[in-house]
Amino acid sequence: MRYLTSGESHGPQLTTIIEGLPAGLPLLDTDINDELARRQKGHGRGRRMQIEKDTVQITGGVRHGYTLGSPVALVVENNDWKHWTKIMGQDPIAPEEEEEMKRRITRPRPGHADLNGAIKYGHRDMRNVLERSSARETTVRVAAGAVAKKLLASLGIEVASHVVEIGGIKSSVNEYESLGQLREITENSPVRCLDSDAELKMMNAIDEAKENGDSIGGVVEVIIEGMPPGVGSYVHYDRKLDAKLASGIMSINAFKGVEIGIGFEAARKPGSEVHDEITWSKEHGYSRKTNRLGGFEGGMTTGMPIVVRGVMKPIPTLYKPLQSVDIETKEPFSASIERSDSCAVPAAAVVAENVVAWELAAAIVDQFYSDRFEALKEAVDKQREFAREF
Repeated sequence: MRYLTSGESHGPQLTTIIEGLPAGLPLLDTDINDELARRQKGHGRGRRMQIEKDTVQITGGVRHGYTLGSPVALVVENNDWKHWTKIMGQDPIAPEEEEEMKRRITRPRPGHADLNGAIKYGHRDMRNVLERSSARETTVRVAAGAVAKKLLASLGIEVASHVVEIGGIKSSVNEYESLGQLREITENSPVRCLDSDAELKMMNAIDEAKENGDSIGGVVEVIIEGMPPGVGSYVHYDRKLDAKLASGIMSINAFKGVEIGIGFEAARKPGSEVHDEITWSKEHGYSRKTNRLGGFEGGMTTGMPIVVRGVMKPIPTLYKPLQSVDIETKEPFSASIERSDSCAVPAAAVVAENVVAWELAAAIVDQFYSDRFEALKEAVDKQREFAREF
């Protein structure tokens, strides 16, 4: 499976085309809209989330509620486009109108793609860069992930996420009875946190950062249960599934680090406290006494829950702007402000959840026969049975 996204932050729409889905997968726009709504929530989000009420249109590849096996096209319209038609329109502008063009950007913002992207493509107006590098693009990445989550759920694989840290405030609760319970608690938390005490401290930290014209980052965790063992590969470096998850997490805007299982903590422990001892029972087959390696060994799934964490840096656009240099005059200036989020970590948890779901679904489709969904489901079930009886 693969997908391509197109569109700019203030353009008319965002589009993604997904290729490689099996035919016969049940899929409705509500499956996707639920995920898009989750992405827009969270304490610390800015005014843009009030302007855009993201909903998807399925414009190809689905008929009567089922995928056809052909590419699936998804479109999310930008409601704010009506205010940007002249600035972001596709038609050429007359030379006399260029001087009147508002919001031309020549001052790169520290921490953004502005300057590097302008140098790469030769753009003198850096709006050409920031409109595409904006995290607004994650809207259709979540849409693609929602389709992947539907595929995984239909195969008995559950996906959930939560926030474990914001602004140095860590959740002390990391236990839950089921992923269903985790989802129930975090969906009702403004910061998607399991720890109610930490939740209040996180919200206060976000409010304080906003008052100070600053921003804060954090850490999110994604958990997946039900993956069959042996998905991925130890044979080729580019087919290691944990590596693909790491790449997916790092591809999210503002993410600067990733851990699987206990992650960097493994560097501070002896091997006896890192590796997971193997057990076997007639009922469940092979299992692990612990899950410190986060569901992976040798680039392949073990059948244990997959645990992935991502580190999101503070949003770089601040209300007390950092110093920058105008690329036209080379004079120092305070960087421009393009958005008003003081913290997007709760929303980033949803993005990470869907990015991870995509990589897992793609790995399954790649490894098993997948032209027809029923045949794929049968193949995955057989893999679970084979592993149990091995």
